[in-house]
Amino acid sequence: MAKIFDSIEQATKQPEQKPEIKQLIDLVNYQDGSVVSKQIIKRKVGTVTIFAFDEGEGLSEHTAPFDALVQILDGEVRIRIAAESYDLKAGEMIILPVDVPHSLKALTRFKMLLTMIRSRE
Repeated sequence: MAKIFDSIEQATKQPEQKPEIKQLIDLVNYQDGSVVSKQIIKRKVGTVTIFAFDEGEGLSEHTAPFDALVQILDGEVRIRIAAESYDLKAGEMIILPVDVPHSLKALTRFKMLLTMIRSRE
């Protein structure tokens, strides 16, 4: 296993990092009236970020230059993509297509994992 990890580190040219097992849902905490985020991975090719939204909080309509994968970890959210609404709950996921307007609003407190791959290929 060490050789695989070493080759991944060499390929990404990142300083050696020791693997750790963590509870994903515990990486961010809810805060009243706020949106909290923590970037887990940041590379040239993409990012992985975890968010915690208080009930009623959200993100206004915007677009992204790349596809984004949203995984709901806890709670419920309404995500609008173009003119259509989707209600998602823990355990569900949705893809936000490149350059398509989208927004979201927390129906309850919720946590999500956002994965963005910075490529159109």
